[in-house]
Amino acid sequence: MAIKIVVTNVMVSDQTTAYHFYTEILGFQVKNDIQMGEARWLTVVSPLAPDGPELLLEPMGHGPLVEAAQAWQSALRENGIPAAMFGVDDVDAEYARITALGHAFEAPPQSAGPVRYARIHDGCGNLIQITQFLK
Repeated sequence: MAIKIVVTNVMVSDQTTAYHFYTEILGFQVKNDIQMGEARWLTVVSPLAPDGPELLLEPMGHGPLVEAAQAWQSALRENGIPAAMFGVDDVDAEYARITALGHAFEAPPQSAGPVRYARIHDGCGNLIQITQFLK
């Protein structure tokens, strides 16, 4: 049996802010943007794999789940754990590009074993990591 990731999610406090960050700043493409009551089924994909896994920008505004989602985000952030990690070819180039767009990173890129990475806040409560796998 083979299994693959089809959709995974990141909880977001505001889908409009998330839309801007994940598309205009990180460079993902919108796959689905369907109004569903007060929220949207909003997914993005890598432009390198438009038929690949989708990232659902999941709104936290679902009744009792709001407090649990906020607690989860806070615990991850406070412990320096990214909610998601995305691969890039050159983390230093992406750091420079995103910084030029006016978004501040938590710290400049750093190396750790076989990777070079940088972390940025998405404006929706999440710490996001961009990672370059070194050869």
